[in-house]
Amino acid sequence: MAIFLCFLFFLLSSATACDHCVHQSKVSYFSKTSALSKGACGYRSLALGLGSGHIAAAVPSIYKNGAACGGTCFQVRCKNRALCSRKGTRVIVTDLNHNNKTDMVLSKRAFRALANKGMDNEILKQRAVDVEYIRVPCEYKHHNLAVRVEESSKNPNYLAIKVLYQGGKTEILGVVLSEYGSPVRVDMRRKFGAVWETDRAPKGPLQLGFPIVQGFDVKWIWAKNPVPADWKIGVTYDTGVQITDVDFTDGCAECGPWN
Repeated sequence: MAIFLCFLFFLLSSATACDHCVHQSKVSYFSKTSALSKGACGYRSLALGLGSGHIAAAVPSIYKNGAACGGTCFQVRCKNRALCSRKGTRVIVTDLNHNNKTDMVLSKRAFRALANKGMDNEILKQRAVDVEYIRVPCEYKHHNLAVRVEESSKNPNYLAIKVLYQGGKTEILGVVLSEYGSPVRVDMRRKFGAVWETDRAPKGPLQLGFPIVQGFDVKWIWAKNPVPADWKIGVTYDTGVQITDVDFTDGCAECGPWN
């Protein structure tokens, strides 16, 4: 656990990237819906239901090796006031964008939502638009933080879970498991994206713990609902808690407001 905590503090030093600042860039969109279910976060078809389908692939500096998956949201608006609304739309990061010409590639639904009323077909003709964006808290109405048991899991020892519906404006730095009521904890490792794994799963029921960024410190979020000992592949388990923390601390200088 001591090694794990040292690793967390290393992550804290690299987890901040001027999240309260307004950024200037371009965004484009996925022309095919099927591309959205192949994202690096590992959500597959579940991605289409996140944020009413307003999702995005982000460049590595935003994706942060998967730390952004599902818990990083941005308000995005395009600069062409004749074409686009001043409000813009909110998107959730669910994929990695390898194209260095745009900071994000949006779902077609999100891209159309940038437009003024009646102009959504016109904006699709642009293929890419100049935008400004700012990080905002993620909100999942009617959902607590949850975990889904992945198909690769093999009860009792190997457990892979996908973290879903991460609220707030912060980052999950890790996942730990313990047999409910036991002080012995097992650190899970990030397999990829939003998927965490361990081949040393304790005998259940299992309590989950999530260390998150809070300024230059770590705050622990503990699940209220245990994962049952007879956990099943493909089942999503509600933790009974939600992350609402907003981390205002980062390592950047003062920057312009979102007007």
